[in-house]
Amino acid sequence: MTPSSVAAEPAPPSPERTNHKGRGGTWALALGAIGVVFGDIGTSPLYALQTVFSINHNTVDPTPQDVYGVISLVFWSITLVVTVKYVLFILRADNDGEGGVLSLAHLTRQHLRRGSKRYTLVMMLGVIGASLFYGDSLITPAISVLSAVEGLKVANPALGDLVLPIGMTIVVALFVLQRFGTAAVGRFFGPIMITWFVVLAALGIPHILAEPAVIGALSPHHAVLFAVDRPFVAFVAMGAVVLVITGAEALYADMGHFGRAPIRRAWFLLVFPCLTLNYLGQGQLILADPEMSTSPFFHLAPESMRIPLVVLATLATVIASQAVISGAFSVSRQAERLGYLPRLTVRYTSDHGGQIYVPVVNWLLFGGVLLLMVTFRESERLATAYGLAVTATLLLTTALFAVYADTALKWSPARVGAFVLVFGSIEAVFFAANLTKITHGGWLPLTIAAIIGTVMLTWWRGRALVTARRSKLEGPLRPLLNTIASKGVTTVPGTAVFLHGNPATAPLALRDNVSFNHVAHEQILIVTTLSRNVPHVGPEDRVMIGARRHKGVAITHLTLNFGFQDSQDVPSALALAHERGVNVDPDTAFYFLSRITLHRSDRPGMSQWRKRIFVALAHNAASPTEYFHLPIDRTVLMGTQVRF
Repeated sequence: MTPSSVAAEPAPPSPERTNHKGRGGTWALALGAIGVVFGDIGTSPLYALQTVFSINHNTVDPTPQDVYGVISLVFWSITLVVTVKYVLFILRADNDGEGGVLSLAHLTRQHLRRGSKRYTLVMMLGVIGASLFYGDSLITPAISVLSAVEGLKVANPALGDLVLPIGMTIVVALFVLQRFGTAAVGRFFGPIMITWFVVLAALGIPHILAEPAVIGALSPHHAVLFAVDRPFVAFVAMGAVVLVITGAEALYADMGHFGRAPIRRAWFLLVFPCLTLNYLGQGQLILADPEMSTSPFFHLAPESMRIPLVVLATLATVIASQAVISGAFSVSRQAERLGYLPRLTVRYTSDHGGQIYVPVVNWLLFGGVLLLMVTFRESERLATAYGLAVTATLLLTTALFAVYADTALKWSPARVGAFVLVFGSIEAVFFAANLTKITHGGWLPLTIAAIIGTVMLTWWRGRALVTARRSKLEGPLRPLLNTIASKGVTTVPGTAVFLHGNPATAPLALRDNVSFNHVAHEQILIVTTLSRNVPHVGPEDRVMIGARRHKGVAITHLTLNFGFQDSQDVPSALALAHERGVNVDPDTAFYFLSRITLHRSDRPGMSQWRKRIFVALAHNAASPTEYFHLPIDRTVLMGTQVRF
């Protein structure tokens, strides 16, 4: 345990971050958004309709009524959930430029009374949402890559046995290359995905022109007739139709990278129209030849173009996978800074703070994705496991935004109720339809979310218990200053920096140095790092300075504020403090850390099995020296035991 484990109080957003994305130009950012934000939802045509018409042994038939009903459901699901809910409403929930369910939860908590029932509930919803996101991060690379490579079977059935080995090879390369970062490759993502969306439209248009009547499927009355005439079939179909909106959360989660306006512009001008044209084309193809319902996407292309289409689809799915993996890195860092995960080793792969690599998350995802591919082997089987994570996240976002709209946006109760009624009812149907698939793989994302949620809540609770026990061991600072002022303690030259999480108590490392070594440094700084509930804290707000003098002993207190997207570089922050008049040279100061050894006890507060998990997490936390960017040759670790 180190100062980073102390709970952070929320701070107001930093003004310099609000409009920082405008410098690159809206159109350039829109290009970047196409390359990153829309990868997941843009590759859904590969497997969505195929899954709809293959569920339950073709319960959904390739008849005009069913095809028109399904296409209508697809179009209006994208229109209502993605366009109206996310693009027009959810993107308004701007946590200092950042988005995502965990960020939304903490943004909402700023407007609630601490300790209230809604305050606790919002925290729980945020943790559950983040946990479900990890399930999505496992399934997306597996299903996307497999669905793309499976196009080889359409081009040449003899190549079917190569699908899994090729898919696994692509996944291995994808995760191995993560440590190099996406900065160098990122500029190529936009043009590739623009090509992908143009190809989606080009594949659909000829089939629409062959039978223009299929455009009528966009009318909502076809979805209504389908649901009224065949309610059970329509209900089951909804469990697969939800696949067309997978990736909707990325619109919000990646808002901090590109901004609200570029995402909206890219969606309305390119992505939404191209998706619509492709789904219409697939619908017409299924009507013209029902046998094509087993793989309608690749059959849209002429036979001579299917291999190039497989190559392009594979590139698109790699980009989609890259986006969700990068999202998992960002969510992990947010969770760690907000107190739900232990310290993580984070490597910055470019000058832009959003380009990060988290080794432990990367390799855990890598192992999970390979396991899924080997277990399920086909994208169609994986699709049955996909919907629950997506629909549960949709419902959580709706609930959190409703609280945010009530408390922060000051919506009227009627307006909040209408929002929940419209979108909550749609998403509740999606969720209920996917519950029918629990025994066929739907258990997977729920299990993943349950495990990760338990880990996050265990760390949050255990951290509170250990912090309370540690505070008792540390004791108040004044008696220690009396000891330092006594003749039995020798003052030595130099500056000692003690990283300490609680300014009201004495650092254990300082207490041990005085008690056992009987020395104290001439210049003593007690430094507390706080993770604020904003993505970034500007240099002008980084350092808060305080001082205390008792019996001739001077202590300087520094509080260093970091956003959950900032690197907690203590020496750099001390350089800022030096510029503001603090007598400290980061290049010569010695840094002292209290290294805690945890022991389980019979004390109440948490069950023994959760205490075991907490101890294991603490033992595997990132090195505090590396985490705080401290110089190894001038950092001293002093050990203490804590029973909790």
